[in-house]
Amino acid sequence: MFGFDPGTEMVILFFLLLALRVPVAFSLGLSSLYAMWVLGFGLDLVGDLLASGIAKFSLLAIPFFILAGALMGTVGIAERMIRFFRVLVGSLPGGMGVVGTVVCLFWGAVSGSGPASVAAIGPLIIRGMEEDGYPKPFAAALVCTGAALSIVIPPSIGLVIYGVIAETSIAKLFIAAIVPGLVMGLLMILTLPFAGKAAHRQAQEARGQGLAHLAPLPYAGLSYPKRLARSFVDAFWGLLTPIVILGGIYAGVFTPTEAAVVATVYALFVGVFIYRTLTFRTLYSALVDASASSAVVMLVVTFASLFGWVVTVDDLVGKYSDALLAVSDNEWAILAVIMLVVLIAGMFMDAITIMFIALPIFLPVVHKLGWDPVWFGVALMVNLAIGLFTPPVGINLFVAANITRISLEKIAIGALPFLVTSLIGLAIVAAFPDLSNLLLDYMQ
Repeated sequence: MFGFDPGTEMVILFFLLLALRVPVAFSLGLSSLYAMWVLGFGLDLVGDLLASGIAKFSLLAIPFFILAGALMGTVGIAERMIRFFRVLVGSLPGGMGVVGTVVCLFWGAVSGSGPASVAAIGPLIIRGMEEDGYPKPFAAALVCTGAALSIVIPPSIGLVIYGVIAETSIAKLFIAAIVPGLVMGLLMILTLPFAGKAAHRQAQEARGQGLAHLAPLPYAGLSYPKRLARSFVDAFWGLLTPIVILGGIYAGVFTPTEAAVVATVYALFVGVFIYRTLTFRTLYSALVDASASSAVVMLVVTFASLFGWVVTVDDLVGKYSDALLAVSDNEWAILAVIMLVVLIAGMFMDAITIMFIALPIFLPVVHKLGWDPVWFGVALMVNLAIGLFTPPVGINLFVAANITRISLEKIAIGALPFLVTSLIGLAIVAAFPDLSNLLLDYMQ
């Protein structure tokens, strides 16, 4: 077809199909089928390969974490958490911007999915930031950036998939990602005084400093200590969620996959018995949303496994990884090339597709150079998180544009300051592996 070996032709065909706007999953499937036909494999293998690619116990975590996030957004956990953090840190410089960042980080420990986080907490945070004087496009950009960290902050769906592909402990990946995720969040907060500063300052001069004028309605008229206490009690079950999920994993009570089921049951328990906000209608809505999101992800995973099988059979792994190692004798130069490739790919493809296509090539390089696969996985996840809010295919941008009715271009412009600081954060995480090992070393 193209005069290359079948594996390379498959890759070229995949990108051509993407350019023609064929959905990612079908681009992967069609290009894989073409390569199998050229290589002389019977298509009767396809069913077995698809089944073996998807029939992995660890992958069960994906639909259950998505369902848990949908339920927690439905039963009111998100709203109560925002109220608590609004009372707790709303008076700091940056006001609701700080609240939005903190909530995004916290929600990342609930959802594990960037687009799901934007949909669940985006409308509440954006409305609050508008009230606090931030331009709406900037508020939407902050949510896009903060929600992208959901694939870094554990429990992360991205880390689950990386652990499956790299055959690395998912529990170790979760622990290793905590500190880098917090570093990225801190950089976001440090960006606030410089980004959107003029509009925010004018609003504060007109309304007074902090969020005293915006005390959440249930706590209006109460003193600060009482507001804080009341909001904490209301948000307690939501704040307990990461402790239940991550604490159970780290204590060895259940595996990351089982934790996804625990999170779902916990959300049902809170919605039915604590907040009593879960009805049959809201449950049905959450199930439908979670099913649709899970189907999209799992379809990509299914066809990506077929794509990865062809990559292995045609020895693209050996060819491309050897070419990568030949780039330079300096391992830092090779790391820079890998991160640049992933960064560019993130502008056009979703994180799951990138991992299934690129990791079979990158992982042999990681092992050959003696890099820690856990640190590499965390650095890769930070890189992929940047792709979630980078045009033209930043999924978080599309979700935010849909819920705010603002053009994607305006939100992307608002995200530029966060893009700069996120790139700085990526450089820090990649250059200092000890950040990822900090908690791992402490817990061993």
